Amino acid sequence: MHEPGPPRTTSVGEPVELAPRCPDPDGTYRWTVRDAPADSDLSPGDGPDPTATGPPSSATTVDPDGSAAADAAGSDGPAAVLRAGETGRDDDPVVHLAPDAPGTYVLAVDAPDGTHRQRVRAFPDERRRAEIRVPADDLGVEDGEVDRVSLLWPHNENRLALDRAERDGGEWVASVRVPPGGHGFGFVPDGDRSAAFHGVCEVPGPGRPRLSLDASVVEADDPAASDRLRLTAAVEPAPAVDDVERGGDPDALDATFLVDDRDADPETVAAIESRADGRTLSVPLDDLPDDVRIHAVPHGERYGAAETVRIEREGAAAGGDGAVAVRDPNPTPGWAESPTIYEVFVRSFAGDTLPTTFAEIERRVEYLDHLGVDALWLTPVLASPTEHGYHVTDYYDTAADLGSREAFASLVDACHDAGIRVVFDLVINHTSRDHPAFQLHSAGVDTYADHYRRTDAAADVTGIDWAEVGDGDAPDYYFEWGRIPNLNYDSPAVREWLLDVVDEWAGVVDGFRADVAWGVPHGFWKEVADRVPDDTLLLDETLPHDPFYGEGEFHRHYDTSLYETLRAIGAGEQPADAVETALARVEWLGFDDPAAQMRYVENHDEDRYLAEHGREALRAAAAVTFTLPGAPMIYAGQERGNETYRGPIRWHDGDNDLTDFHRELAALRDAEPLLRRGGVAFDGRAADARVVDGDAERVVAYERTPPAGAGAGDAGTSDNADPLLVVVNFAAEPATVAVPGPVEADLFGDGSAVAGDGDGEVRVAVDAVAVLR
Repeated sequence: MHEPGPPRTTSVGEPVELAPRCPDPDGTYRWTVRDAPADSDLSPGDGPDPTATGPPSSATTVDPDGSAAADAAGSDGPAAVLRAGETGRDDDPVVHLAPDAPGTYVLAVDAPDGTHRQRVRAFPDERRRAEIRVPADDLGVEDGEVDRVSLLWPHNENRLALDRAERDGGEWVASVRVPPGGHGFGFVPDGDRSAAFHGVCEVPGPGRPRLSLDASVVEADDPAASDRLRLTAAVEPAPAVDDVERGGDPDALDATFLVDDRDADPETVAAIESRADGRTLSVPLDDLPDDVRIHAVPHGERYGAAETVRIEREGAAAGGDGAVAVRDPNPTPGWAESPTIYEVFVRSFAGDTLPTTFAEIERRVEYLDHLGVDALWLTPVLASPTEHGYHVTDYYDTAADLGSREAFASLVDACHDAGIRVVFDLVINHTSRDHPAFQLHSAGVDTYADHYRRTDAAADVTGIDWAEVGDGDAPDYYFEWGRIPNLNYDSPAVREWLLDVVDEWAGVVDGFRADVAWGVPHGFWKEVADRVPDDTLLLDETLPHDPFYGEGEFHRHYDTSLYETLRAIGAGEQPADAVETALARVEWLGFDDPAAQMRYVENHDEDRYLAEHGREALRAAAAVTFTLPGAPMIYAGQERGNETYRGPIRWHDGDNDLTDFHRELAALRDAEPLLRRGGVAFDGRAADARVVDGDAERVVAYERTPPAGAGAGDAGTSDNADPLLVVVNFAAEPATVAVPGPVEADLFGDGSAVAGDGDGEVRVAVDAVAVLR
């Protein structure tokens, strides 16, 4: 089926990509508008603008003249509301909608298997004008030597030379329109990131609301009447994080229910949605299709990520009793709800003498088991000319120096025998420029003409004399990554190819970590999530993390908020209790489930925490990642005392005490369900904890509490559901902390660190961490 997936949500000025599923490169597709808001320039019958140009998947943010027309396209003028994807085709397999008015857009795609409907709900423009000013002297080059200054940040997909600052006296200035929040940016002189100035553009306004759905069947009072399905949306405002960002008005929050157009005809969809009353949708079961997905979107001053339920009438089609089942259509695999993840940079794992191969990694699976690892994430194992492997040259074969596919399968089997899952690094935003597909594309072979994105050569910063496949064009890439050109997801041939790659490895491994997930369209990830086996973990690399990648796409996300905070605490730039602010910021961004985050202190792209902040701070930071909800991640070598970020693991001269520390953290987390599934509270006993000896600025306390509604003995919590009090000390010296009693023991130690008994105040000696029951 070429149906284009679920209804989509966006806001004015925020483009959304629309594409048929199961793409047939040889098929013919045609998109048309069926309906649009009254204030939109689109009208029924319109198709994509064939003359439109511009970036294919993001709105340009620089607004040099302050005009509304520049909002969607920057200095090049207005962009089309609906434009075709960038291919050489006459039809429009993929289109891009940039809503120009709030409301519902209805489109249809004529595909080889028929016509399919796609709705897009656009909320009001969330962007606000702001001005970024940087003194010319703050750039890392002599002022008179600068020809151009590029604005580099996620809002232009980290493309250099696309948006440029203007000179105003002694400053470089960019006028932008972006949503509320703290937006990290770089001002890069002449494409040289080493000389860039990095800062944060603070835009006041509320965070995104969060939503959770409760579904129940309400029995009818009249035996002749139909029972009803009731969906109730609990909508929460974003918390106030600091003086710049406020939470928004809770009374202004609401929910919109959208029935999936794939599951019912337009009349049935409209009839069901018409029964919504604010945050509640109540529908007679007899009016529901036997299998239907319903999406609920929170909104107020801003909109948030949708939650989806699937309602199935079990046995109805076969003449059964039609009992109703309500389930999550994209549930997190049970094994992946709170795993301890271990990342291996594959070519350094065997040490500094032996070359790393799959066989050598397999010989060390016993170590992973000893450490208490649940999931092994391997950096790319596919054919590549690089040591790190992120420049892929063959998606179907493993790297020759690592071993054959059979050797890789043997490693996976050995991990499974030890109860360890294997996560595959999926690199499909780009290929190596040495990939045959890019070479054939560059050489003008027609079959590969649309395989890679192209851009105006004036924005190229590599200095490469690229082969042109169009007048004045060059490969599209992020940052200055000229060796890894971006694939073109507007091409159905590319989509078919990469879906096949996912299929190829989904039957071999247990999960995918998606490299540069932010560069691949949401619609593609939604198709991947629906395509892979149900027990497959999907982990995204989105920087910064973004709740919309959890909208029927990924189960776990890089927690960049906590990562940055732990780094700042280690450097002494923030107090230890900034951990609370980091968790609040995750909610402010719009994440509803704190367990959806992968918590980490370092990875293969970052400097080692130990080298930058010392051993004591590393132990404390690691303890935080293991005592919060989510999935803690150890980067191989973190536990051995490595100080080089991709260097060989210190097997023969490593820090065994540090290794034991990580092993004990993993063991305690495995033994205490509250550490995996419970809530987090910074008030109550945690707020009453006080440092009586030590550096109070380096100590943070929080409670791990039972999940909402849990009681003593509940399955998945613990036999004793009493909260656990966690106290973490980042200082080089131990701290003595007074906490409210009673305290039975420090679960992380041997209990000797606790002094005092009864219900009064108890004093606890905290080296790096204490977990008190």
